[in-house]
Amino acid sequence: MRFRFDEQLDNLNQALIQMGSLCEEAIEYSSEALMSGNPELAEKAIRVDEKIDRKEREIENLCMRLLLQQQPVARDLRLISAALKMITDMERIGDQASDISEIIVIANIHADDTLYIGDMAKSTIKMVSESIDAFVNRDLELAVTVIGYDDVVDELFSKVRYELIKGIENREINGEYALDLLMIAKYFERIGDHATNIAEWVEFAITGTHRGERDS
Repeated sequence: MRFRFDEQLDNLNQALIQMGSLCEEAIEYSSEALMSGNPELAEKAIRVDEKIDRKEREIENLCMRLLLQQQPVARDLRLISAALKMITDMERIGDQASDISEIIVIANIHADDTLYIGDMAKSTIKMVSESIDAFVNRDLELAVTVIGYDDVVDELFSKVRYELIKGIENREINGEYALDLLMIAKYFERIGDHATNIAEWVEFAITGTHRGERDS
């Protein structure tokens, strides 16, 4: 019985890795579309979001089977509960990558000279990838590192905002265009927040304590 349960847990890990890879792919497509102005890449990001939604439902079903068909002990129950929380954040990451892509297509955005937005995209991809790795490998140290890295993304957002304000003041950038770029930067910042949430649930799965409970 335990062998079968461990096999299903391994299937859960693999499904989470696949969903995480799809999230990375969506962010990469939206980022490349942003920096190149290529609407076809933006459309790819939107299609990947649909795959993420399907993968979320698949993992939900797998978790429900584990809960109903098996009798998980406390540690295993934490892993399954954390996985259910994580896929909610991962689904939202896909949504936000899709939202970025929709702005790019509608507003014809091309931000090759706005380097900090590109840096934000790379940083959020790193956070998403490492948060999933932390879960699969039960790596508490990596989860804590991801949580701390959110400050880097927040700082990059502040730099983007400053760049855009100065650009408007110096009449180097159109106000409406700047607003679209700021919205995109905000979506990347939110992706970083969701990656942080994932890492916090990894921390809970390993330690049994959620960071929010300790801070309250």
